[in-house]
Amino acid sequence: MNTATTGLAAGMALCFAGYFGGFWAFLLVLVLGAAGLIAGLVVQGDLDLRTWRQR
Repeated sequence: MNTATTGLAAGMALCFAGYFGGFWAFLLVLVLGAAGLIAGLVVQGDLDLRTWRQR
């Protein structure tokens, strides 16, 4: 799955959450999606949180 397909899937998930669940469901999906993205980047090794902690 390439980046465009992943972005499309994320956009559709946010759209469904906003349409069926309202504004708060949209925000919940957005925040949890961002947390999942950060966790995935840390596990993959593309994001090093130790550099943020040293500031």
